[in-house]
Amino acid sequence: MNFKNVMDSGNKVLMEGALGERLKREYGLTFDENVAMAGLVKAPKGRAALQALWNSYIEIAKEHDLPFLATTPTRRANRERIAQSEFDENLIRDNVEFLKRVRREANIANMFIGGLMGCKGDAYTADLILTADEARDFHSWQCDLFKKAEVDFLFAGIMPALSEAIGMAQAMEATGLPYIISFMIEKNGRLIDGTTIYEAICNIDAQVSRQPLCYMTNCVHPDVLYEGLNQPFNQTDTLRRRFKGIQANTSPLSPAELDGASDLKSSDPDLLASSIVKLSKVMDLSIVGGCCGTDHHHMEAITKKYLSISGTGREAK
Repeated sequence: MNFKNVMDSGNKVLMEGALGERLKREYGLTFDENVAMAGLVKAPKGRAALQALWNSYIEIAKEHDLPFLATTPTRRANRERIAQSEFDENLIRDNVEFLKRVRREANIANMFIGGLMGCKGDAYTADLILTADEARDFHSWQCDLFKKAEVDFLFAGIMPALSEAIGMAQAMEATGLPYIISFMIEKNGRLIDGTTIYEAICNIDAQVSRQPLCYMTNCVHPDVLYEGLNQPFNQTDTLRRRFKGIQANTSPLSPAELDGASDLKSSDPDLLASSIVKLSKVMDLSIVGGCCGTDHHHMEAITKKYLSISGTGREAK
């Protein structure tokens, strides 16, 4: 079964939990100043750490018989940043090939690999945001490399502004690959640039001929999303039908507060799982994963409290 069929089936899907914070704090790794985590696949210690973290999430998916999504750590590895680094365009292929190796060695059939991309500027402030035309041209380079590397889908992470999300979607649809647009959302129910979630979905869907499989958010606490979705302007059938997932933070702090924090903001795994269950009362969540502050304990709690009992996976004994 391919990724589009999994999404069309309505099955619940487990997405990976945090990588970046865990790589820094648990493994003491530092990231390249240009391409961030993408450069870790070039060093044995980086590869070992990445594989260990992915395996911790894969085991949860296997235990509960759930489809699993993992994305290459390449959000910052765009054309401009790779050109400024010690690497070349083969870095995209190398990241995809390494994640494919992780899948093979984990012996998991129902795992899907996404090519992760992000905005050109700062996702937490919506600084240096591209126009739709600029974004389509800029992001097509990375999209094409992911297509050549044969990823299962494309994933636009923490997109803070409508214009660049439109251009990103246009670049992604041109590859013929299935793709997902994930927004950076605040508790007022809007992207960082002020666009409502509903408006963003309608605008992007209208600007492409082959629409995203769905929309979601990452780097946001589920209670923040719950408040945002309950804003009157977001309570529409279109949003309920098209918005399908979250990679959840463990902290309800704002993006700006989290980005500037010196310490890790985390919370009890069961409390986070309860917030996911609460969120599911207002939104049919198909994809659930973790972001800042999460680890395998959080993903296990979410799986037991929500994914296993609401999807096709095996309920925990």
